[in-house]
Amino acid sequence: MAAATLVVSLLMTALTFWSVNSIQLDARLQDTRFGKDLGLLLAANVTSLVADHRYSDLAQVSRSFYNRTSSIRYVFYADEAGRIYYGIPFSESQIDSALTLRRKIQLPDNFAPTSGTVMVRQHPTPDGEVTDVFIPLLHQDQYLGVLALGINPNPTVVTSSHLTRNVTVAVFISIWVIFVLGAVFNAFIITKPIKELVVGVTNIAAGDFKQRVNLPLGGELGELIASFNVMAERLESYEEQNIEELTAEKAKLETLVSTIADGAILLDTDMNIVLANATARHLFGWEGKDVLGENILEHFPVTLSAELNRPLVETAQGEFEGEEFRVALQDPVPCTIRILLTTVLDQARMNPKGIAITVQDITREAELNEAKSQFISNVSHELRTPLFNIKSFIETLHEFGDSLSPEDRQDFLDTANRETDRLTRLVNDVLDLSRLESGKQYRFEAVDLAQPIEQTLRTYQLNARDKGIELSQEVEADLPPILGNYDLLLQVFMNLVGNALKFTLSGGKVVLRAYSLSAEGSLEPPQVRVEVADTGIGIAPEDQTAIFDRFFRVENRVHTLEGTGLGLSIVRNIVEKHHSQIHLVSEVGVGTTFWFDLEPCHPDQPQKMIAVEIHPTKV
Repeated sequence: MAAATLVVSLLMTALTFWSVNSIQLDARLQDTRFGKDLGLLLAANVTSLVADHRYSDLAQVSRSFYNRTSSIRYVFYADEAGRIYYGIPFSESQIDSALTLRRKIQLPDNFAPTSGTVMVRQHPTPDGEVTDVFIPLLHQDQYLGVLALGINPNPTVVTSSHLTRNVTVAVFISIWVIFVLGAVFNAFIITKPIKELVVGVTNIAAGDFKQRVNLPLGGELGELIASFNVMAERLESYEEQNIEELTAEKAKLETLVSTIADGAILLDTDMNIVLANATARHLFGWEGKDVLGENILEHFPVTLSAELNRPLVETAQGEFEGEEFRVALQDPVPCTIRILLTTVLDQARMNPKGIAITVQDITREAELNEAKSQFISNVSHELRTPLFNIKSFIETLHEFGDSLSPEDRQDFLDTANRETDRLTRLVNDVLDLSRLESGKQYRFEAVDLAQPIEQTLRTYQLNARDKGIELSQEVEADLPPILGNYDLLLQVFMNLVGNALKFTLSGGKVVLRAYSLSAEGSLEPPQVRVEVADTGIGIAPEDQTAIFDRFFRVENRVHTLEGTGLGLSIVRNIVEKHHSQIHLVSEVGVGTTFWFDLEPCHPDQPQKMIAVEIHPTKV
């Protein structure tokens, strides 16, 4: 009987401790995956902020993320050298003084920042075990630093496992105390109850927590049976509680997956769809369709199915743990997407259980990369030409100046001077456009349009006379003042009139008009329309939608006139800051008219500061 009791009690204890260890291991794995997912999610939202040095927005996003996620213990941001420049809850962003304590983060020895691999580890602390997650911040293949997260373990699982272990130890001791005391008094009386307890313990070890022992006994044996029943009740309660918590966590994860910006699809090993969030359904046109349980290759676009057929099969078989693809789709809507295939393994990470597909719409990213490349190409080309000319003429003067005639030297210097002016205009135009798209504030006040119009005509009158062009103005008498910025409006008039003179032949006309737009029956002051009309060469219909783009020049088609191609882009930007739009009417060989409307300034309307919003996607 003693040997049997020893074996049963040891078996029960071993099974219980094994279960506790399994729960702890599963909790650690869940903490690892949860921490990695949290880190990747936060890194995806803050990488662009770190790259643009937008530390105020970084602090705001990090603080919001920290406050809404109760399991996060700390958040650290470090630069490429490992120096911590922001951390929660140990520091605040934008604090930089001589007294600031600079700390460096201790990274794992096997951490490879440029590979983009997320490193996860656990380490014990006085407050319990913490999961450390290190995510390298990569932006356009450039290493910006590291994001470190500290994740607290699941408190419910830790408490449950500790309590289960303690209860098991208590039960083990109680069994032996009762056995010894009962054997002293009457070995035969406790035989049947012990058998009942053995059966009950076996059933509980098998997972039947509804097992109860009902024997009308008193004394120590009765207490043992009562303790056993209490243990069974608690284990049953813990099981129900764990099931409820797991169900709640599953619901949370499903809600999170359904609300994330990226598409998420979960497949089984037969490539049947198990889960698809709203973003994925929208990208592939699955709204209103019941695609769950069906083969995903039958619902992908034909081109995508052909490209992913083999990778999906190999991933489902466990040959690859993850692959990435970039695909341009035309159906249901034209877009460029990035697809990441990840193998879902079982708890032992040995056998594949399915495939997780992440779909990202990178259409805007592709467009921005193309726009950036085009801008760099245009700026490089525009800067290279005058610099090359200046260098060539100066080198010629330096090496052969003594052998050149005074007229040749003067001609070389004049050419270098003109190229310098051309380079200066390009730089000034780029700076003007950058300043308009920065956070600078402009004072908007009452402006009499007659003054900037008169100043523009005085500036270009001599140039127009030299070219034989008639330059005039038609400004309505008693024109009401408008709400605007004098310097910005003057720049608009200068650019439009300068372009008109450049593209108008000798004997032509350029007119700058300003007049009120009367509105019958309206009590509001009428708007003021401004027009710049010329009898120049005109603009072809296919060029009219592109002339406001940066570096686009109509003269590019004939290569006869110089220019930066930024003037009309600056004009459009200034007019939009005045809450208006620039329009044009043009016919090749007849002429062109640019026009826009301005708001009048009410007599009681105060001056105000207009802040230009920052557009990260613009240059």
